[in-house]
Amino acid sequence: AGMNGTAIENFVCVIYNVSFMNCTWHVGRTASGDTQYFLYWKTSRKEDLTECQNYIKDNCGRHTGCRFQNVTIENKRAYFLVNGSRSGQNIQSHEKMIMLYKIEKLTPPLNVTVNCREASHVCEISWQPPRTSHVKRHACFKYEIVIENK
Repeated sequence: AGMNGTAIENFVCVIYNVSFMNCTWHVGRTASGDTQYFLYWKTSRKEDLTECQNYIKDNCGRHTGCRFQNVTIENKRAYFLVNGSRSGQNIQSHEKMIMLYKIEKLTPPLNVTVNCREASHVCEISWQPPRTSHVKRHACFKYEIVIENK
């Protein structure tokens, strides 16, 4: 239900620094200035939907995103619902299911060290895998090294 063009557009979520997640969206094309959106989510069928506690707002005070802390991925899928209200009219809702591991932005590898021996022109580069909440096997990571000769 609701007038066409009032639902949010371009809904995107990103997990970063292991346990933080930001979800953002654009206001619907035909949504008026008094339209307000509300984000709800859950990570299992048994859970009740939980409303965002830390909204991101635009210059008009409308909710255009949400910041989450202590998000655990554990190969879970999450269900998101964004609905809205404005004086006297229904707003179209937007629903999306996301596999959380697919939206994680990994940190860079840790403890990168480079040891070069001038005499033999040999360098040894070592590092540790990035921090992540869901990848348990280090063999799952692939790395690319770009060497610039200066």
